[in-house]
Amino acid sequence: MRSDNRKGVMVVLSGPSGCGKDTVLNRLLEMNARICSSVSATTRAPRPGETDGVHYYFISKDDFEQRIENGDFIEYVQYNNHYYGTLKSEIDTAVAAGKIIVLVIEVKGAANIISKYPDAVSVFLMPPSVQILEERLRNRGTDSEENIKKRLSIAVDEMEKSRIYKHVVINDDIDTAVQTIYDIVTMYTE
Repeated sequence: MRSDNRKGVMVVLSGPSGCGKDTVLNRLLEMNARICSSVSATTRAPRPGETDGVHYYFISKDDFEQRIENGDFIEYVQYNNHYYGTLKSEIDTAVAAGKIIVLVIEVKGAANIISKYPDAVSVFLMPPSVQILEERLRNRGTDSEENIKKRLSIAVDEMEKSRIYKHVVINDDIDTAVQTIYDIVTMYTE
């Protein structure tokens, strides 16, 4: 049951790997108690510092495929040889409670959601350039050279698909990008 009469909304936030999605999300969470994040399920292994149920639900491929058969996901996709998906129950509960639930999701999954949920607020976080994105990926120090090249190739394709989003925000200054996205998502809930 809702604690007030403000409208809940689902926000789809996408952008290439390394463009700052997690930083933006963390800042948004600090700005407004109504903003919460969706925890996606994945079959990939946890990265250092990631916690099951907080960053992702880390599940086996067999379990993920069973949940697909059960219809538990609003979307799922195979990306870089792993499954990723958003559980329906996470979204429904948050929106019913008047929350602004943010799904940080890759472009293919976002396209599925945008087509099924036209009222979702969709935001694409664009890097200032491919060269800056490459620098960000290298500075993370988490990927091999082969993986960086693969991520850059995927990023170029994703940026070309940004037109399916209601809003595109260029992340050339993190403070400005966060405030712009905050203003966008909150205007849909008043």
